[in-house]
Amino acid sequence: MLSQEDWKMYYLRTEDSFDAAHFLWNYEGKCRNIHGHRWKVVAEIKSPSLSQVEQTRGMIVDFGNLKSDLKALCDRYDHSLIIETGSLKETTLAALCDEKFNVQEVPFRPTAENFSHCFFTELSKKGYAVHRIEVYETPKNCAIYEE
Repeated sequence: MLSQEDWKMYYLRTEDSFDAAHFLWNYEGKCRNIHGHRWKVVAEIKSPSLSQVEQTRGMIVDFGNLKSDLKALCDRYDHSLIIETGSLKETTLAALCDEKFNVQEVPFRPTAENFSHCFFTELSKKGYAVHRIEVYETPKNCAIYEE
């Protein structure tokens, strides 16, 4: 049986955002057209204990590091056209790149659901014990991924 101590957990939450356009390839509906969002990403990490290392004593991690790492991930997509690999003709993609547009190609359909998983994975790779990622496409609509 788990004791009360086993259920204790600390959480940190931060958020950032990026402005980007996307479209849903092979989708029947308005979202098949290029459109933009102010994407908001809320990251939450967890730990059952706090650091005892002098610099970060009493913290899960330095908030500044978490904020910086999330910002770097968001900046990758800021002011870009996010496309799914294979969703544009090679000539169309080449023309956009020739015009120096910021095109970010991803190996998944660029939905809020897939981005929540993407950000979870990327922050986990940086060593964070990610609890939950929320990705908002609009102020009222978000997708959540947690493990």
